[in-house]
Amino acid sequence: MRETAYAKINLALHVRARREDGYHDLETLFAFVDAGDELSAIPADADRVATLGPFAGGIDDPFDNLVAQALSVLPRRGGLDVTLEKNLPVAAGLGGGSADAGAVFRMVESACGLPEDWLERAAKLGADVPSCVRSETAIGRGTGTALEPVDNDLAGTPVLLVNPREPLATGPVFKAWDGEDRGPLPSGSAREIAMAGRNDLDAAAQGLCPAIGQVLTELDAGDAWLSRMSGSGATCFALYDTNAARDHALRRITDERPDWWLLAGNLR
Repeated sequence: MRETAYAKINLALHVRARREDGYHDLETLFAFVDAGDELSAIPADADRVATLGPFAGGIDDPFDNLVAQALSVLPRRGGLDVTLEKNLPVAAGLGGGSADAGAVFRMVESACGLPEDWLERAAKLGADVPSCVRSETAIGRGTGTALEPVDNDLAGTPVLLVNPREPLATGPVFKAWDGEDRGPLPSGSAREIAMAGRNDLDAAAQGLCPAIGQVLTELDAGDAWLSRMSGSGATCFALYDTNAARDHALRRITDERPDWWLLAGNLR
């Protein structure tokens, strides 16, 4: 079995309040790029996980990552020997671990089906995991696990992801948020919400990782019609009208900043 763990981006992220349980109430527009980590699996007598790829070193214990955790919460007969090719940077605002877990859910679904309470099982692994199971453009509310459909008029949109290769953990960014409720997510189609929305974690993230501002400056210098930080950073995205405009930006930024990580794709 093979599955792509599609890179997750937040086209908009509105943080509304801190909760007593340590989480945050938020409203976000999830979208997914048609590229990411790659997973393959074969039947085995017990679950095993092997990790390779350019960012495999970012996972200290491959048996304690979200792939192994996803396997542990899904009932089935026999085990799976999973190989994870880690192509997405770790702690990057792309939901990489959550996307990996979502890919495991889809592999198990293909092999033997998912339990009726799969959504609850996914939510226990992380707030982004339920959205990553389906990897479809959707609105997330609450901690991000309450999903709502949205008119996806952005399918196929060219997208460029850029990360300065500086890991940025989610917890410190949310802790640095100023606590101000700047209002709800706009209504409308995915494009309308993205255009009118914002990322309320941008200032907090840039305070911890100033390179994010440099990335956004580079993206704003091209022909993108929208550029923004994804999630809690440090990855930023830019959306374009054509693949040619995206690829031109890819070449320009690669030449100017060969130390950065870039990925070109299209929204699902």
